[in-house]
Amino acid sequence: MSRFRRRRFLVGMGLTGAGGLLGGSGIGGTEVATADSPHGKAAPRPGQFHGRQQLLVPELLLLPDGPVRHQAVLVRDGKFRTIGPAEQLIAAHRDVQPVRLDGHLLMPGFVDAHHHLTQSFGKAQSFGQPSEIFKTIWEPLEHALDEESAYVSAKLAALEALRGGFTTVADAGTRAPVDVRVVAQATEEAGIRCVLSKIVSTGEGGPAHLGRWDGHPLIHPSLAIAVPEDAPGQVIKKTADLCTEAGAVLQIHVNEHLASVERSLKSVGRRPVEHLHHIGALGPHTLGAHATLLTPSEMRLLADSGAAISYNPVASAWKGNGVTHATLLAAMGVRFGMGTDGTRGDGFRLIDAAETAQRLAYGMASGDSSCGAGRMWLEHATSRSADALGLGKVTGEIAVGKAADFLVVDLDVPELTPSYDLRWELVRLAHRDQIAAVVVGGTLRLWHGWPPDWDGHALVSRAAQLGPEVVRRAGLRRVEPA
Repeated sequence: MSRFRRRRFLVGMGLTGAGGLLGGSGIGGTEVATADSPHGKAAPRPGQFHGRQQLLVPELLLLPDGPVRHQAVLVRDGKFRTIGPAEQLIAAHRDVQPVRLDGHLLMPGFVDAHHHLTQSFGKAQSFGQPSEIFKTIWEPLEHALDEESAYVSAKLAALEALRGGFTTVADAGTRAPVDVRVVAQATEEAGIRCVLSKIVSTGEGGPAHLGRWDGHPLIHPSLAIAVPEDAPGQVIKKTADLCTEAGAVLQIHVNEHLASVERSLKSVGRRPVEHLHHIGALGPHTLGAHATLLTPSEMRLLADSGAAISYNPVASAWKGNGVTHATLLAAMGVRFGMGTDGTRGDGFRLIDAAETAQRLAYGMASGDSSCGAGRMWLEHATSRSADALGLGKVTGEIAVGKAADFLVVDLDVPELTPSYDLRWELVRLAHRDQIAAVVVGGTLRLWHGWPPDWDGHALVSRAAQLGPEVVRRAGLRRVEPA
């Protein structure tokens, strides 16, 4: 045991310090190294992540091929510029003070492929409700928002997402009677990357929205139609074409509930995914949310078209009719990311839920003991989520040229000791309390759960005031147990 680790162990046991058995400044007259000593493991400090560039030397670095030791990354102007052996990078950049992150993992931030940022006041209202709660909970709730409450709701959701390790969220479009600029303002101030949708079921406003945010460093415009039944086929096709031309994604809920599938069959004679394919709107720029109720032929359509879906396991558990067969989709080559659907903004709990849902719904019946293993869920919550959002060249992994969107995660915790297979352990054992820092675009956005440059506690207090008032105005119709 190193002197530093031994010192920390003894402190934790109450054996050092003024009232401890050992007392004094050392053990047996020997000076003990502390966290600030060059002989110990220095704890990271928020100031080390400021400035135009940083040379980060973590104990472990999570690269696309897995975790590695003795590697470093150079961040400059918000992007990863160099990745390589720590000694070589330190020697090559003597003008940059290395930031040693002993006992910590540097990993890509989670990417939430499906969120509803203006629904954060109603999360607890959805518990125990039957499926299709958008009719009884979400639509009334969002219609009751004004500019301030929509802004506070979105910023609260962004803060929760950052606290859970998400560096990117995809908002599927708000029904609130406000300009989406309030959502953009909220996420920009929070410092999270946002794929921001505007609902265009009427066929209007799409080009203006896509052009409005062109070139923004954090806001990536997207278009949305809540469900296929909300718009005529020609409007959906036109919207899909606009997204294809702009390199944006069309977000649309598909095959989520039995009722919606049956309504589609009755109205157009096809299931939702089949309908999108029939009208020519299913392609690489289509992002279908949920897709829990897919036939084999619809899975084939997704694979052949290059369309992506968001697998939202917590939403399935809370209010769904099924669980997306994600491991089968992966085997068929269907692109998919991971989404919270606004349930809870916690990346580690999301990937745990994703693997657990696959195991319970499909793995146990087939004797599949790995259900994709840890690597699969980490990839689909980071790089593959970014790909599903059309941001595969921007974020999602630690790679040269990509945005410096990353987490610093404390590994020196009981839950990960001893460690044998870190990727499995991150899926099943890690939690958001281990996240020391969240960095987006090279800028420190969160330090141990709270923003370093704006008042997160004041936001929470304001949300606690506004939320109940919005719920009261909404007149929600909950189904209560007998």
